Amino acid sequence: MQNKNESKFCEFLRKLKTVFGGKGQIQDPTEAREYEQLEKENKLVLSYLTVRKLIGILGFFLPFVLLIGPFILSACCYIQPSISNYYHTIMRDVFVGYMCALSIFLLSYKGYDIVDRVLTFLAGTFGLLVALLPTTFKIPILPCNIECSRFIPDIVGTIHLISAGLFLLCLAFMSLFLFTKGETTPTPQKLIRNKIYKAAGYIILICVGLLVLYFALPDSVTDHLIVLKPIFWLETIAVMAFGISWLVKGGMFFADHE
Repeated sequence: MQNKNESKFCEFLRKLKTVFGGKGQIQDPTEAREYEQLEKENKLVLSYLTVRKLIGILGFFLPFVLLIGPFILSACCYIQPSISNYYHTIMRDVFVGYMCALSIFLLSYKGYDIVDRVLTFLAGTFGLLVALLPTTFKIPILPCNIECSRFIPDIVGTIHLISAGLFLLCLAFMSLFLFTKGETTPTPQKLIRNKIYKAAGYIILICVGLLVLYFALPDSVTDHLIVLKPIFWLETIAVMAFGISWLVKGGMFFADHE
């Protein structure tokens, strides 16, 4: 009985080594074949699907968390001009934590080819810049803002703005060109997923285009529009679209039937 248990334990350790060692590090042909079989059985991609769903959930609900958080924690219900401006509120840690988590995942994500890996690397890099280099502090001080963060150089805000735009563009291209990749003979469910990915990508691009248009408008126009919080709502729509695409990519909706 003891020998049998030892044999099972050794087998467990061997599989553990196969899984966590990575295919590129496996020298034994038998272990390499077993690794490929585990991939086919989706045992290795399970964690990826789970993380994709978590990223999608976080992306979809992030704007609402930022909206509700100040009201619950500080009884402040003022909507900030942009999602990034929540860095200057009591929700700073939530905003930075989410962006860092998403960025680190993107940096570690392995795509289909070098183009995908470069795209996700860029998205992760821009995401970290958005998180670590805050947007410009607004003067006069807005409701809910923490005054201690007001002394930030203008160059930091400029880098943040450019990084945020490039980050959203990367998300759009991921939905349009990365997520739509797959088998040469796609299933009906895959075709539906591709339509959702493309719709999400185009929505993000439209939002970015409208944001660029807004920033190009003269102050005499934006002064009247700012009360509507156009930046916040366009960013919210873009982030939610990306969140939906990640939820679909994670198999929460329209997954292939086994």
